[in-house]
Amino acid sequence: MSTFAKLSAQTKQNLGVLFTAGLLFWASLASLLPTLPLYVKSIGAPDSQLGIVMASFAIGLLLFRPQAGKMADQQGRKIVLLIGISAATIAPVCHLLTQSIPILMIVRAFHGISIAAFTTAYSSLVVDIAPPDNRGELIGYMSLVNPIGMALGPAIGGYLQEFTSYAPVFVLSSILGMISMTCAMFVKAPPLQHQQQNQASDKLFWRLLLTDRIRIPTVTMLLVGVAFGAIATFVPLHIKEANVGLNSGLFYTAAAVTSFMTRFVSGKASDRYGRGRFITAGLLSYAISLIVLALANSAPLFLLAGALEGVGGGTFLPIMIALVADRCQPYERGRIFGLFVGGFDVGIALAGPILGSVASAIGYRGLYAVAAVVAFSALIVFMTLSSKSVAHSFRFALGYGKDLYAIPKDELLIKA
Repeated sequence: MSTFAKLSAQTKQNLGVLFTAGLLFWASLASLLPTLPLYVKSIGAPDSQLGIVMASFAIGLLLFRPQAGKMADQQGRKIVLLIGISAATIAPVCHLLTQSIPILMIVRAFHGISIAAFTTAYSSLVVDIAPPDNRGELIGYMSLVNPIGMALGPAIGGYLQEFTSYAPVFVLSSILGMISMTCAMFVKAPPLQHQQQNQASDKLFWRLLLTDRIRIPTVTMLLVGVAFGAIATFVPLHIKEANVGLNSGLFYTAAAVTSFMTRFVSGKASDRYGRGRFITAGLLSYAISLIVLALANSAPLFLLAGALEGVGGGTFLPIMIALVADRCQPYERGRIFGLFVGGFDVGIALAGPILGSVASAIGYRGLYAVAAVVAFSALIVFMTLSSKSVAHSFRFALGYGKDLYAIPKDELLIKA
């Protein structure tokens, strides 16, 4: 926590307000995790349609993510942050207005705008503020909003639904979004840097995906997105079918607790020992968690799978953000984050319909076996292609080589 001690009182206050807004945002979204699949199932949707409805969330992500990145660079991070929280506030109540599968797909797509906008703006704001030497540490601390929100939201939403009905859960999600919005109003975003560079490079936006420094992180995020989609969509149904008497919200709480513990130390460690070994460890933990899910037949095994998934996500996601931040200039940060995290969105979009069909054909255990193969594929891609050669990729992935694509600190463009 020594990094915070070096910051000014105004900066610490600004980060505190941003952290609170982020915590409430993720609690709002996460409160629906154990409820929404059951709600869609309760109105008569089979697994194939359930997967399509849940994956529609990613449509909003995919369509708005590039625009969110561009807006964050050209018009400011705060406006994009507010757009994301607004969508998270409005969408939950809209679920109660219809039981039509096509309309629910539209609502889910609109809800997807929330993460596209919020995560792009939030990550960019944190990196804008973070000192380069302590970037991983500060990103790790500020990314704690995700596991804490993911711990509180599902537990509250799951128990509320269990003792009442679906409607109070959706209302709670909207209320949390409103409070998050209030906090976000007080966030003071740093001035934008080199806006003229943004305009000059608009035509090159999609070419960023072809560059070595961005392509492999994006592909890795895509594969992890498929695995995450399987966890976010089908775990409550898997637990219910296994008849183990476990509140599915506790699975996500277990994941959030270990994710919290991991993020608290992994960011600072990656500043000292390099990003590669921590990304590798996170991917391995993610893959093992999916194997445990495929084999789980008791409450302790489901909770173990959740804990391993939390370790994987808590290590992989913030360190991958730090890795990409190391590889880009401030003026292109919003767009690169939008593109790179867009890989995760595509993975989620593919997970619903594809894995929904897999579940219909071979069941939930088979589904998670397939998802485990996808996660191991992400690990192989990163370990062999993350640097300029296979040999150096292995060294970097195991922590024995530097990131050859990282921009030296003395070459970063700083606003005069």
